[in-house]
Amino acid sequence: MAEDSAINGQEETLTRPTGPNFKTFMVDKTFLNIPKTGDVVKGKVIAVGKNEVRIEIDGFRTGVVRGREIVDPSREFSDVKVDDEVEATVIDLENENGDVELSFRFAGHRRAWDQIQELFRSGEPVNIKITEASKGGLLVRLNHVPGFLPVSQLAPENYPRVAGGDKSKILDKLKKFVGKEIEVRVLDVNETEEKLIVSEKAVWEEKQRSVIAKYKVGDAIEGEVSALAEFGAFVKFDILEGLVHISEIAWQRIDHPKNLLQVGDTVRAEIIGIEGSKIFLSMKKLIDDPWKAVSERYRIGQKVKGTVLKVNPFGFFVELDPEIHGLAHVSELSHKSIEDPSQIAKPGEVLEFMVVSIEPEQHRLGLSLKALEEEPAEDKEDKEDEGEVKKKSTKKKDDELKKSKNKNMEDTQQTTDTTEETQEETTSEVNEEETTNEVATEEEKPSEETATPTAE
Repeated sequence: MAEDSAINGQEETLTRPTGPNFKTFMVDKTFLNIPKTGDVVKGKVIAVGKNEVRIEIDGFRTGVVRGREIVDPSREFSDVKVDDEVEATVIDLENENGDVELSFRFAGHRRAWDQIQELFRSGEPVNIKITEASKGGLLVRLNHVPGFLPVSQLAPENYPRVAGGDKSKILDKLKKFVGKEIEVRVLDVNETEEKLIVSEKAVWEEKQRSVIAKYKVGDAIEGEVSALAEFGAFVKFDILEGLVHISEIAWQRIDHPKNLLQVGDTVRAEIIGIEGSKIFLSMKKLIDDPWKAVSERYRIGQKVKGTVLKVNPFGFFVELDPEIHGLAHVSELSHKSIEDPSQIAKPGEVLEFMVVSIEPEQHRLGLSLKALEEEPAEDKEDKEDEGEVKKKSTKKKDDELKKSKNKNMEDTQQTTDTTEETQEETTSEVNEEETTNEVATEEEKPSEETATPTAE
């Protein structure tokens, strides 16, 4: 064999096959790592066809991605080329052609959730697209994973402020966001439940923190009315927005902020509270309290004219001047019983009242209509009769009290007399007993004759 192996005096060169030898197999563990169904494997694209992509899996063999498995939810592998490094999920270790059956779809889904989890952990803001609106919020997509942005997690400038919370009007406002992109932060994520909640407000709050730090309670600000609601007015200043509650707009009572303000008005206010990103403002704090001088304008017993602002079951709210409002309680509207105050007056009517009470610290001023009317004769008679009855009742009670008092005094005196008599009797008995004892003693004492023997 050795002789036959030589040709023209030249020795045949033996060629070893290329590829990993046994030593390499033992040292590089990747050569022994055989994937299982469901594993994500890495490889290099070796061919791209119309409906399939062939991949050389590291340390294993060729795999193929075909049909619907090419669709990648994360879109990371939507435009692969030869020599690209890619990842795919094993769905079958050997198909009819002896290749490993792979999927970009499952790998992309897995990768999309991993990226979302990372965003949740880092708190990094990300842009998402609004796909649909509902009454409770906005439907979104992040890495092609569907998610939800609740109304409560919208930034203040995008929050749908609707009077009365009308859900259909809220939905109309939310529909304007469909198709737009906004910056959000992942608020909650659960791949098992396929739950993804995002927040625009969280990003807005983060941006506000550094700005809010410049302000403190007591600072005066100037801003623009950005929105009105039944409960108050929103005011924008700097890049911030604060709420002026309806009770902090003016010293007098108002039914709705729109009675005094309009969107776009420039106003001054004082910061009265800061809670996280929430800022509370007061406009009336920068205005002198008119109730401090109310006693200089009005006095008890004074007749005044006022405009009925509102009629309630318990009485009228009355405007005496732009700053001072009073209350005419239903019991002060007439000498007769009133079931419905609207029978007496309607909002807008001007009536004459009498001031019956003033409480500056409580911002209260009581008014009366009946104080200006003469009391009906029958009511007077009834009152007189009631007074007479009361007087008699009082006299009777006084007489009974007097009798009771006298009886108590007599009982006390009698008790005292009885006690004294008892004491005297006791003393007398003691004296008699002592006398008897003395007599008995004298009788028992022997005479000297009997006691001394006679000397013989």
